[in-house]
Amino acid sequence: MSPSAQIHAKISGPIVMIGFGSIGKGTLPLIERHFDYDKSRFVIIDPHEDGELARQHGVRFIKQGITRENYREVLVPLLTAGGGQGFCVNLSVDTSSVDIMTLCREIGALYIDTVVEPWLGFYFDKKIGPEKRSNYALRETLLAAKHKSPGGTTAVSTCGANPGMVSWFVKQALLDVARDTGVEINEPKSREGWGQLAMKLGVKGIHIAERDTQRSKKPKPMNKFVNTWSVEGFVSEGMQPAELGWGTHEKWMPDNGRQHTEGCGAAIYLLQPGANTRVRSWCPTPGAQYGFLVTHNESISIADYFTVRDGAKVVYRPTCHYAYHPANDAVLSLHEMFGATGKMQPSWHILDENEIEDGIDELGVLLYGHGKNAYWYGSQLSIEETRRIAPYQNATGMQVSSAVLAGMVWALENPDAGIVEADEMDFRRCLEIQMPYLGPVKGFYTDWTPLSDRPGLFPEDIDTSDPWQFRNVLVR
Repeated sequence: MSPSAQIHAKISGPIVMIGFGSIGKGTLPLIERHFDYDKSRFVIIDPHEDGELARQHGVRFIKQGITRENYREVLVPLLTAGGGQGFCVNLSVDTSSVDIMTLCREIGALYIDTVVEPWLGFYFDKKIGPEKRSNYALRETLLAAKHKSPGGTTAVSTCGANPGMVSWFVKQALLDVARDTGVEINEPKSREGWGQLAMKLGVKGIHIAERDTQRSKKPKPMNKFVNTWSVEGFVSEGMQPAELGWGTHEKWMPDNGRQHTEGCGAAIYLLQPGANTRVRSWCPTPGAQYGFLVTHNESISIADYFTVRDGAKVVYRPTCHYAYHPANDAVLSLHEMFGATGKMQPSWHILDENEIEDGIDELGVLLYGHGKNAYWYGSQLSIEETRRIAPYQNATGMQVSSAVLAGMVWALENPDAGIVEADEMDFRRCLEIQMPYLGPVKGFYTDWTPLSDRPGLFPEDIDTSDPWQFRNVLVR
């Protein structure tokens, strides 16, 4: 059965959704199901779609791209039409999150997105260099906007499955580990308190550990990039440098690792693309697996959020990074793309819910280094359950769209919170909204480490004194 159509909040003004790709299509029925709003003032804007699905739902559709040149003249009238407080739901690529967010806050409209997205051209600009093309640099533009204009109308930054939901999972996982290791605590109420808890538990790091086992009914053809979510989004982030939050326990850095000279200092980057960088990780279904160290905002924001300082000195920070094994078709697609010197295939395709044979998207957080070694906590959502509970999406999309729903509810309940990241939101409230859409949400302990079961057939440059060194995690 589908989750009950409980109305969580009222949207008093217009709703403007920018982008109507796989995530936009999945978010539409959740908005319809859970909000009280004026349907005549719901507008969807996308430059590529034909708008037929929007029209079937009685929603106005504008076939247009939002650009640096037109975003103000297009969005202001739409977000202010008819009074009330507008809500901008930005689910697009190639639109500046910070610019649109700033505009929304100027006119008092609420805002949410799933990524700190730049204007078109940023990701593949060879002139600016890897450091400037990083998610660290993009996040710093967000933090600058937050610092420049504290408080005010709520704008929720980077609130999808990851980044987004996984930040809420980390907090629940920390409480679980504290309970299961017998550490007496009071649930933290502040950022400093959460950092102190992670440090007290001995958490050295966190993998955003994901395994997508969804299989297509048809094999991937050559020269086509096939994925279970945005191909443009995956390729652009996959071609950014690999990035990770850099923990205080690390004793070694790769030769091509680089630290940032400005900003929060919570992360490093490698001089190689994330989607061509492999790491050792663990998920409940496959056990040990290779994942790609694709850059994501949460790798930096989580490491930053849990940093503990003594004055200006950093005394604790966890390493944090994505360890992503996408659907097998996407792995083949990456292999094909990098084999063609990084040139993307001429066509691409996102598997919809009707094309998938079976599989789950197992997405969680692996907290390691504590008293019980490692703990994975997350969602094991299947394609079968996804089909039952909401239309127009596969399991991957549902984990994102339901997080957007949770973030929207939180924003409506906290309309004057200023610019916020998922780490700063009420994780209990957000998960309460999202849980009906996540399938089984479970925790698993494992005795696996990156040193487990190595064949030992060749000499390896590893650190046996501490299994959880990045030196042992990175596949070299």
